[in-house]
Amino acid sequence: MTESTGKVYLVGAGPGDMDYLTVKAYKLLAEAAVLIYDALVDVQLLELAPDNCLKVCVGKRGGLPSTPQEEINELLIKYCQEGKFVIRLKSGDPFIFGRCTLEIQALRAAGCDFEVIPGLSSALAAPILAGIPLTDAVMSKCFAVLSAHQPDNLDWEALARLDTLVILMGGQHLSEIIHQLIKYGKNKFTAVAIIRLAGTPEQQVWTGTLSTIVEQVSNVRLSPAVITIGEVVRLRGF
Repeated sequence: MTESTGKVYLVGAGPGDMDYLTVKAYKLLAEAAVLIYDALVDVQLLELAPDNCLKVCVGKRGGLPSTPQEEINELLIKYCQEGKFVIRLKSGDPFIFGRCTLEIQALRAAGCDFEVIPGLSSALAAPILAGIPLTDAVMSKCFAVLSAHQPDNLDWEALARLDTLVILMGGQHLSEIIHQLIKYGKNKFTAVAIIRLAGTPEQQVWTGTLSTIVEQVSNVRLSPAVITIGEVVRLRGF
């Protein structure tokens, strides 16, 4: 990249602490002129950017006010066209429910150069950090990752037949998730784990079954949380 040509890097920050950042992302942050970041990103990552780096928080926290996607797109384009080295920092991986496609489409339309830097998704990391394998020769020959942000749009009949489910953005809809799975034949004694704030010192894990988990977390604010449903949860020692 020359001094007069801007570029946008869509970077995955991984889950939780900065320890889960990739080496490539670490190096890029050290060169950033503009850092546009989400609310779930570890604030320690901001310190990796140069002192003169412009840092812009664009929210995107479930259930709370956030910057409209169109405005984020405009910021990326503006600073790129000014010739800046721009980092768009997202928690987890940019391509897993990160709205990365919308930003890429806007950048392409504006003729802006960009590159996507993968990150460790909480969909994979959270169960691992809780001691739960997503596959097992007997208990789980497959798993699916889904967003329950809009549960009415999901094929619960098909999902209920799968061995293991990893659900993101499902904390506010936990009761509906459980209801739909049992409705379509999932055994009510199927094991469930909810991992909150995975990869941070504040990580919490609740384990139960489809019939008990809602009551277990009835007084807890779950966001951000990863819900894992399947008998592999019992391999944690549950």
